[in-house]
Amino acid sequence: MIPSIHKQGRDTARLLAYLYGPGRREEHTDPHLVASFDGLAPDPGRDPNATLADLARLLDEPLHLLDDDTRPATHVWHASVRAAPGDRTLTDAAWADIARRVIAATGIDPGDGAGCRWAAVRHADDHIHLIATLVREDGRRPDHHRSAKRAQAECRRIEADYDLHRVKAGDGTAAKRPTSAERHKADRRGRQRTSREELRETVRRSVAGAASEEEFFDRLAAAGLLIRRRIAPSGDTLGYTVALPDDRNAKGEPVLYSGSKLAPDLSLPRIRERWTQTSDDATQQSAQPSVTGPASARRRAGTAAWQALLVIDHGDDNVIAAQIAATGEVLDALAQTSASHTRHELQAAATAFERASRSHIRAARGHDRALRQAARDLVHSGPALGRGEDGATTAMALDMLIFLAVAAAHWHAKKQHAQQAEAAERAAEHLRVAYQAAAKHPMAMLHQRGARLAPSWQRHHSAVVRQALPELADQILAEPSWPALAATLDEARTAGHDPSTLLARAAARRELDTAEHMSDVLVWRLRRMADLPADPQNSQSRRASGALAVSTPGHPAHIGTRPAKNSPRRR
Repeated sequence: MIPSIHKQGRDTARLLAYLYGPGRREEHTDPHLVASFDGLAPDPGRDPNATLADLARLLDEPLHLLDDDTRPATHVWHASVRAAPGDRTLTDAAWADIARRVIAATGIDPGDGAGCRWAAVRHADDHIHLIATLVREDGRRPDHHRSAKRAQAECRRIEADYDLHRVKAGDGTAAKRPTSAERHKADRRGRQRTSREELRETVRRSVAGAASEEEFFDRLAAAGLLIRRRIAPSGDTLGYTVALPDDRNAKGEPVLYSGSKLAPDLSLPRIRERWTQTSDDATQQSAQPSVTGPASARRRAGTAAWQALLVIDHGDDNVIAAQIAATGEVLDALAQTSASHTRHELQAAATAFERASRSHIRAARGHDRALRQAARDLVHSGPALGRGEDGATTAMALDMLIFLAVAAAHWHAKKQHAQQAEAAERAAEHLRVAYQAAAKHPMAMLHQRGARLAPSWQRHHSAVVRQALPELADQILAEPSWPALAATLDEARTAGHDPSTLLARAAARRELDTAEHMSDVLVWRLRRMADLPADPQNSQSRRASGALAVSTPGHPAHIGTRPAKNSPRRR
């Protein structure tokens, strides 16, 4: 149940004409009164003898108690209450009860016998409009301070009483919802999303990993948006507006939106905060190896996500907020460059996480450099293939990003950021689906390789798991992905690592028992920590070229060197 308090007006008759009319986009159906201040107000929609003028005159009657000097310039209070998508269609009687409750909660008519005159008009299945005159029957002004928050609180109770969708309480940091007019315009044009929503996504993706203002505006232009900058006399850019090329008003002019109207953190001053640097940023950046393609960019993203997890576990709130905001950039960048079989879910994850990226805790920008650089690497490395090392490193990155989204949800929940916590949880669900698609092929290959291991090696790796993770071993060994983990332990061994030590380190990095499949998590952690190819086929190629040597349990392997030409190699 979503209430909206609209701008106050001065013409009751004009607003009633709109509410009872066909609508600007011809969306009003059967306009009629469902409730009023006394239950006796004339209904121009259902009563042929009632007129709009009659209803307007009745509602405005208290204005005559005031002289011209004390009469308010704007006296028309207007609000709407809309059911959430998916809610059942409510009866007129239910909407009448909802109207009375919201009107009382806002202070318009608190039930003291002298409240404001009001009426509730329904002209669609899913919402009603409330109109009131802001003068009480006793000539005083109503106490409707913070009416929006009061209406929100009452709607939460209404949802519980009517068993409707429970909308999470907001904190004023959400992006502005599309208006009814914008939604109907999108419907007429056959589009699933409004211009505001399309622009928000395009601007958000354009800023993901951008390193400068000029790069940001270049990306907007490359995305095909119309851009207008607001320039100061000094020549500096003060702000910007954007429009879709084919979105025009009645005069044929582009319908422009400022960044702040798209989302609170998309204004130019807020975007510039992303380019804040700390003193050690340059050193950290120069110390990092260069990214050579989509696969290395995805490895970089997984590493940055792991670093962000440590911050969320132990950092200050402002630094944590920066990490969460930058996570949104990584998801946007990943969605832009993903293969077709994961693209839809990654786009959905990025869209959901957008709400989780903002709260009243201001992000301490500059401390999110690793994630923002990871987003930049993803964008500049170009589209990834859905197979080979690109596809497998996508699964590797998603495995860590799932943990990061869940950690963000837990942090928001602790801070009582209900909407943000729910958004992060939804993003995690989409990431899990994308992971299943990305990991299907490499995990299947690893599973086959693990199943073909000699029984002696299978027993050996089982013993390693029991030694390193005694409390979790039974569950891990019973999981369908255990053979893939066994194959990875075998590769780590042949690469010169002690599997038991490596496994203990991988498990200590973060709790495992909340993971849906612990074996999957350990596979990707081990492959990242041991610098193994993400794609099992690459490992096979390295074996065939003689880069790796193997041994039997209890015998040392000749690690990291090629065997002599005539030396035997065992499996």
